[in-house]
Amino acid sequence: MSEVNALHTPLCDLLGCRYPIVQTAMGYVAGADLVIGTTNAGGFGFLAGATIHADKIEAEILRVKRETDDQPFGLNFHMFQPNAQQLLDLAVKYRLRAVSYGRGPDKKVIGRLRDADIVCMPTVGALKHAQKAIEMGANAITVQGGEGGGHTGSVPTTVLLPQVVDAVSVPVIAAGGFYDGRGLLAALAFGASGIAMGTRFLMTSDSKVPDATLQRYLATKDAEKIAVSHLVDGMPQRMIPNEYLSMLEKASPMKRLRIAVNLALKWKAETGMTTGQAMSIFMKAMREDSSSVAQTVMAANAPMLLQRSMVDGNPAGGVMSAGQVAALIGKLDSCEDVISGIVRQAMARRTALNELTTA
Repeated sequence: MSEVNALHTPLCDLLGCRYPIVQTAMGYVAGADLVIGTTNAGGFGFLAGATIHADKIEAEILRVKRETDDQPFGLNFHMFQPNAQQLLDLAVKYRLRAVSYGRGPDKKVIGRLRDADIVCMPTVGALKHAQKAIEMGANAITVQGGEGGGHTGSVPTTVLLPQVVDAVSVPVIAAGGFYDGRGLLAALAFGASGIAMGTRFLMTSDSKVPDATLQRYLATKDAEKIAVSHLVDGMPQRMIPNEYLSMLEKASPMKRLRIAVNLALKWKAETGMTTGQAMSIFMKAMREDSSSVAQTVMAANAPMLLQRSMVDGNPAGGVMSAGQVAALIGKLDSCEDVISGIVRQAMARRTALNELTTA
């Protein structure tokens, strides 16, 4: 049996990829270069539509299609972003294979995507969110355990994944703590149809993250220090420690609020959001969430601070989202080397396991 057939799962059929390995839509990281590298290596990549400028996103989509010979790939979006409708229209126009998102799209939006044969694949961090997403129309679910980078929950993957697998009938993709073939094999043994990785793909030569920032990732060797903080935008977010986080920890609540307001204004200007749109988002957030006014304002912190690290190459002045597996990754392989290495290791481990159980 060939390696491709041996690791073929329902997710491969659903997404049209060779291997059940998904590259997540990391903000300011998952541009055309990374998606092209992932797709041409046999995985499935998502463009980070939430952080690609509105006047550049169509060109990015077309470039991926051109440089992958029109192989399937996906697009990520948030319903609260000003150009959400543009992204939905582009996904339908170019018949992209999948979209990923958090909470936000209603049944009408998801229905339009499903009618266009687009796979709707939200990311969730709790069983109840997975069940709600399927009720809304999702036909695949990415389940991220607490080991994952960026905004994350508190339940580890090894607990959350079997919960969701046992409760739903759609393909489940495991995220949070995966970076090699052993993880892929373990996820499949849990009943997942594949794995999704962010940090492992961020730490590749295809990600185009500035070298100064990548060196910070490579220098992190203690997984315990890649900890969760609520200081950036009021929500739990796993990041590599740096000077900026240290400053926030020492700052008074009033100083943190002033920083948040300034960043929110910069984010508004950068996205081209009108004052009316900003107020609409603010009021919607206040109605739907019991969080404080300060936390709602702080929601703009993360994209602006990520941009400092991931685009400007200023790792000391921004934030660096990372899963705990960053501490286990020692070099910047290409996407092709990462995926082929995962496949080889998964096959070797499976063979060794078969020999052990039949001995």
